Amino acid sequence: MEEVLLKTVNISKEFSGVRVLNNINIELNKEEIFGIIGENGAGKSTLIKIINGTYQPTEGQLIFDGQSVKMSHEVAKKIGISTIPQEFNLVEDLNVYENIFLGKEQMKTRFLLDKEYMKTRTQELLHELETKIPPDEKIQNLSVAKKQMVEIAKAIAYNSKLLIMDEPTTVLTSYEIEILFNLMKRLKEKGVTIVYISHKLKEVKTICDRVMVLRDGDFISLDKIEDIDGKEMANRMVGRELNQLFPEKTTINKKIVMEVKNLSIPGLLSDINFELYKGEILGFAGLVGAGRTELAETIMGIRKKKTGEIYINSKKRDINSPDKAISNKIAYLTEDRQGTGVLTEFDVVSNITLTSLKKYSKILIDHKKENEKCEYYIDNFNIKVPSLKSKLIYLSGGNQQKVSFAKSLDTEPDIFIVDEPTRGIDINAKMEIFRFIHELVQSGISCIFISSELEEIIGMCNRVVVMREGSITGILEGEHINEEEIMYYATGLKEGIS
Repeated sequence: MEEVLLKTVNISKEFSGVRVLNNINIELNKEEIFGIIGENGAGKSTLIKIINGTYQPTEGQLIFDGQSVKMSHEVAKKIGISTIPQEFNLVEDLNVYENIFLGKEQMKTRFLLDKEYMKTRTQELLHELETKIPPDEKIQNLSVAKKQMVEIAKAIAYNSKLLIMDEPTTVLTSYEIEILFNLMKRLKEKGVTIVYISHKLKEVKTICDRVMVLRDGDFISLDKIEDIDGKEMANRMVGRELNQLFPEKTTINKKIVMEVKNLSIPGLLSDINFELYKGEILGFAGLVGAGRTELAETIMGIRKKKTGEIYINSKKRDINSPDKAISNKIAYLTEDRQGTGVLTEFDVVSNITLTSLKKYSKILIDHKKENEKCEYYIDNFNIKVPSLKSKLIYLSGGNQQKVSFAKSLDTEPDIFIVDEPTRGIDINAKMEIFRFIHELVQSGISCIFISSELEEIIGMCNRVVVMREGSITGILEGEHINEEEIMYYATGLKEGIS
């Protein structure tokens, strides 16, 4: 018989009288990996925030190791509960090792920090994750994927009984995910219970022992993983049959709308050359550190120390700022939604018109016109929001992503760069994002599509540019757009144009 570590008894939660969790009763066994799936807004994050003490339940109780507990952050740490959050909880101005030991600093003497021990232990943790991040590197200098690795290292630094992982793989490639899964298996063998929340149903099927489905705050089902397939998981999440995930690819013409020639940044990018066609989805694939995001930021004028040339509609353009990029009809959906994509303390309208406010003002802002356009995006993008004045902090990750999408499109671009557009969103929201992008390219907009999900790259893109260590190793078309071929170029086993 399985030994229970955590039991939730009739756990419910309300915000301002609105019930978001309704009588959740589950038992987490010791030494199991327990999956939780559901659409954005299903109640997954609320449930784990009750388990780790961030929220107090409106009703119900938690029983941990046989004892009823009133959970708080302090109690959770004391009894051995750690969390890898969906959005980063790192201090940008501190070093990697300082973040990992924040609040649990190791002391040499009563007044002297043992920095050498903390650096050495940090190096050991990062070595377990097979990632080469210097312990004394500032967090602000790390890519999103490397920040994710620091969050994971931070969570496993202590002897946890229960480790909660909320979307830990959203910016990791298949290589990093395999490393993480091997680590999870080792932790399980050591007696750790893991709660694994993910929208990637193949991963849930691969790594979890059991999976629970939540929908609109209600418990829907709990199954052993061998008793349920990915399609049934998805259907239970949304309460209906799902259609084809990716829309049909559009046929492109060969009109060049953007040409990049010999674009370089010392230490980051080397002699980048490619063309983007009108109405094309041009994918960019590669492992973490390949330089895809750095390339997007260079095209947008965020990174300025560059050489090389960018041509828009055959005219050379000097794009040295995001404003210049926008004036050249280029928009950018950033991979770091809460870091640089949206302002969570601002309302929906303020976010959507953040970079396009000039459209709505001459001397004064035309709030009526502004609100009408925002309502258009809310209707067309199916953004679930109480009102235009709702702050983004209260929206689910998927709805925040749709607002960020609308913000980028409100500049009326001809070229749209999307960087990890489905990070941290559920399968239904992914289908909507794919449909939006498909409709955009059908209307003549050209799209640069950056993703760590090879399934997305293969399913969405007309051509695929593969990068490795800041260089392009191959540009793939037609039957060459497959997982094996992409990985050959991404790992350096092949190089050249196919």
